[in-house]
Parts: sequence; structure tokens; C-alpha cells
Amino acid sequence: MAIGVLALQGAVAEHIERLRRLGAEAREVREPHDLDGLEGIILPGGESTTLGKLMRRIGLDSALREFAGAGKPMFGTCAGMILMARSLDGNDQPLLGLMDMKVRRNAFGRQVDSFEQDLEVTGLDGDGFRGVFIRAPYVVETGPEVSVLAQVDGHGVLVRQGRLMAAAFHPELTDDLRVHKLLLDMTGVGRRTAG
Repeated sequence: MAIGVLALQGAVAEHIERLRRLGAEAREVREPHDLDGLEGIILPGGESTTLGKLMRRIGLDSALREFAGAGKPMFGTCAGMILMARSLDGNDQPLLGLMDMKVRRNAFGRQVDSFEQDLEVTGLDGDGFRGVFIRAPYVVETGPEVSVLAQVDGHGVLVRQGRLMAAAFHPELTDDLRVHKLLLDMTGVGRRTAG
């Protein structure tokens, strides 16, 4: 009954802490065998090219494709969103190719252009969600099975395709647990821990 967090780069501890606050068991994933017994996984931020190369070197890329192919939920944030895309706009790097979308890296600018913005999120109860964008990507094109749940300036920043979800922002850097709860709801863990 555990959710994994890819622990090669990024805000791993922050994601794990959010999951545990929601009552889920959470554990780090560094190798393919770490996926055993997981009900879902988060691919956190970091440097997407480096992450893609590391995953390929240790065989996690194919293991994650199999994990998603078995219907296990996956949530990518920032670099995780990039890795889950089928293609990139103007870049060539290792991708998992799991979601039918094209993504642009560093779409809002460089580190100095990082920002926060309140987002209207489809399917999220309550007020807007405060998105923290750090060298963030955005979605430039989606296939018919991808739902855009939140946008900034007309560009998708939270998307879902079946049991796969990706965010351009960092929900782990806020105290708002609602986006992480969406992942738990996809796995069924959320319903079991809510009582």
C-alpha cells in the first residue's frame, strides 16, 4: 500500500512528507526492484536530461514504462512532466513517452523568471491552488485522451491522461495537499486513508 518517489534528484523528502501527511506509506525509488509492491509513483523535479540518462543507465526507464503499462498511477512534477511526454518542442533527450503531449522545457524562462500563481484546477475542491513555477515547462500540444486541468496564459500546466498526471509546478513546495490527494485517489490509497 505504498507510493514511491523517484529519488535520483529533486524535492524527494518534500513529496514523501506530503504523502505521509495524507496517511500514505511512501518510499524512495532508486532502482527497478524498488517499484515492487508500489501502488503509484511520483517523478519529482530536477534536471530532466540528467534524470532521463540516469534512468536509462540503471534500467528504470523501461521499468517505469512497464509500471505505467500495468495501470499503476504516475504523477510527474516539472522535470517529471517533461519525462512523461511523448515529445519535446525543440529539444531531443531521453523521454518515457507515456502521455500523449508535447512539452516545452523552461517555457516560462530561466531560474530568475520563477514565479507563483493561483491556479483554477478542474476537479479540485475549494479555492485556487497556489502553483510554484521554477524553470517550469508547459504543454504545447495534447492528444485527445489528455485532459488539461489547469492553465497559465492558455498553456497546460496540470494535465491528466487516465491514471497518469503531470504538473509544470511544484505542489510539494506548498502546504496544500490537494494535488497529492488526486494521485492517492487514482491509486485507491486516498479512499482507504481518508477514514
